[in-house]
Amino acid sequence: MRRPLRIIGIDPGSIRCGYGVIGWQDGRIWIVEQGVIATEQAEGLSAKLSLIFEQLQSILHKTKPDEAAVESSFYARNAQALVKLAQARGVVLLSLGLARIPVIEYTPSEVKQAITGRGNAAKGQVHYMVYRLLSDEDTGQKVEQSRFYDVSDALAVALCHVFRRYRVDSQRPRTWREFIEQFPDRVLTPLEVGAGRRS
Repeated sequence: MRRPLRIIGIDPGSIRCGYGVIGWQDGRIWIVEQGVIATEQAEGLSAKLSLIFEQLQSILHKTKPDEAAVESSFYARNAQALVKLAQARGVVLLSLGLARIPVIEYTPSEVKQAITGRGNAAKGQVHYMVYRLLSDEDTGQKVEQSRFYDVSDALAVALCHVFRRYRVDSQRPRTWREFIEQFPDRVLTPLEVGAGRRS
């Protein structure tokens, strides 16, 4: 039996940086830790970036991931936001590099395809499927769901890495289409999916 592998997924952001560490062993997947690094109270971009770096270093030291998954491209509403996002992403990559953690990058469409079966899926669908995939119906174990998309997006990147690199074979549905086919009575309406899920 191989030892458990830990993968950290990160959704970079200068205001909220989501992270999720998952464990994987012999087809089993579980959450080790999830959360968000919030920088709203820090004054100025340099203070925000310093906070992300310090807290991420602490998270890496505590959870000791073997590999990291980060989205390879990003979108921002304007040029100024894009620059800030790029700088936050640079801090994340620096932190992982200093910790000697291998980084694999995935495009947003690759992540959505791996989690929902659709490369243009809405964030609500990604959030819902992430926690469906990480809950264990056999044991009745439920996982605590974060209200932030930043966290579910980070977990989605980590799950995408496991599915693509290690080709996890699970009886549970791994795509939105498979879930609909197996559990048509559990599909939420667009209003139910979107309600209260603003990050």
